[in-house]
Amino acid sequence: MEIKNYKTFFAGKRVLVMGLGILGRGVGDAQFLAEQGAQVVVTDRKSAAELKESVERLKVFPHISFHLGRHSEQDFIDTDMVIKAAGVRMDSPEIAAARAAGVPVYMSTALAAKFAMENGVKVVGVTGTRGKSTVAHMIHHALVAAGSASRRSAHLGGNIRGVSTLAMLPTITKDDVLVLELDSWQLQGFGDLELSPHVAVFTNLMPDHQNYYPDMQKYFHDKANIFRFQKKGDSLIAIPELAKQIQDVGAGGDAYRTHIEAPAPMEWKLEMPGEHNRVNAALAAASLEVLGLTAPEIRAGLESFGGVEGRLQFVREIDGVKIYNDNNATTPEATIAALQALDAGGKNIILIMGGADKGLYLDALVEGIKKACKAAVFLKGSGTDRLSEEMPGYRYDDLELAVKAAFKQAEAGDVLLFSPAFASFGMFKNEYDRNDRFLKIVSKI
Repeated sequence: MEIKNYKTFFAGKRVLVMGLGILGRGVGDAQFLAEQGAQVVVTDRKSAAELKESVERLKVFPHISFHLGRHSEQDFIDTDMVIKAAGVRMDSPEIAAARAAGVPVYMSTALAAKFAMENGVKVVGVTGTRGKSTVAHMIHHALVAAGSASRRSAHLGGNIRGVSTLAMLPTITKDDVLVLELDSWQLQGFGDLELSPHVAVFTNLMPDHQNYYPDMQKYFHDKANIFRFQKKGDSLIAIPELAKQIQDVGAGGDAYRTHIEAPAPMEWKLEMPGEHNRVNAALAAASLEVLGLTAPEIRAGLESFGGVEGRLQFVREIDGVKIYNDNNATTPEATIAALQALDAGGKNIILIMGGADKGLYLDALVEGIKKACKAAVFLKGSGTDRLSEEMPGYRYDDLELAVKAAFKQAEAGDVLLFSPAFASFGMFKNEYDRNDRFLKIVSKI
């Protein structure tokens, strides 16, 4: 049974898409809306030149127009609804103007989840400071590997590069499973709709985005939307360390499972290294059990999972030097976890790191680098500048030069680890641009 109610929801409506971006999700949203018969206006502070590739992909649709280079408050008043990109602040003056005028403001992933759930689709949501991408991909991979098409098809959306979850709706049918990776911003949209996934997975909570959130309480408040509105029969899966915070909010589901007290068994031969990935596998296993997979199916699915690009991803070996891409490590804790996963006790890691500051605690990172690394090569950035007293050294404003400098210090048996620990702003368009450049550089060596 195809999900149809979204068609009447959008048909003939004036829809303002706020934030086109260059990652593909905004493009997919706008295209989908136009295909449903909506009159779409796309607005973004970036110029047409900056968004050239995205704009070119949408020019073929006559019902899409562009207001770029700035936002006009009138656009947010003279429309039937606003669909806001995850990266746009909820407290922006334009959003305030829309709400003051009675214009509903939605976020696309939450809206897609609402349509899916109302039509019998089982929705699994995964959040957490670290590990959410890996766990979401693990769950999806294991469902597919178990031959889930014979029971229900599995789909992967949310915070996935280039994927519009709204645009997936025509391919999703009743009784399918929709697995969503959800960051704190996307979960703001779930809070607005008072909606939580049927199966919620909360991997961990660490300091992050402190340049956006004034304190950890506000950060957790948005994350907690993943379980806040669960109903009887829903499940919440989390590590015991989060039990107190979860209880303070009050989980709506009746199956809060605290049995994730240990990582996946050591006899499970996971392809991704590190104790943290065994914890990720345990969280995924509990979710798959709720979804009805057997123990052998769960183990086989997780053992065959090869990892996610940019998350402690083994790229290649050159002259005995193993190269790992951990581009998506944008916090000190993530880089520390990577160092711990690869540290064999010989201080044979050459680390490439650095970037834009997020206002996070750095002492443990410095200690971890000094303990595990043979050398560290730094990229320029405001975050790297904060390390200058403890970690002196040349700062590179060119990634290729940094990689070459790292290789000069490497010998057979060493590990070259790209794990930035900071955001990508400044040197790169975004973290995906940083990821792609690193892989391209390494492929040419």
